[in-house]
Amino acid sequence: MSVRDRLSELELTLPAAPKPVAAYVPAVRTGSLIYISGQLPLKEGQLLASGPVPSRVSLEKAQAAARQCVLNGLAVLADQLGGDLDRVERIVRLGIFVCCEAGFTDQPKVGNGASELLQKIFGEKGRHARAAVGSIALPLGATVEVEMIAEVN
Repeated sequence: MSVRDRLSELELTLPAAPKPVAAYVPAVRTGSLIYISGQLPLKEGQLLASGPVPSRVSLEKAQAAARQCVLNGLAVLADQLGGDLDRVERIVRLGIFVCCEAGFTDQPKVGNGASELLQKIFGEKGRHARAAVGSIALPLGATVEVEMIAEVN
């Protein structure tokens, strides 16, 4: 099954590739690796979640925001690959940043929103290494930001 068919089966649609909000490029390719810049949980130009977990944003809402970050990252990746996500050999690594209150230690659970979605989309190719870290603040006040490295052919 193609990645596009899998997305359709999951009732997911990739947005247009988001534009950078500062002085950087959305992705850099070196050899067979594409590094996707950190993606925020923007949908139709609006943040899905802003502020820290758990005082302003629930764990469940933060996980949904992480999923949106992945969809935005996949849109950038698709743009780099001429729309052909079937060229993805493996999602290599995710970096997940969670705006959270002091003492919050469930960053990995927030990250599971992103990780589990990639595994649903890509199967075994979606299993990856990961870091999930807490932050006092993220760009635009976002609750979560996700960066990605993918191996492609």
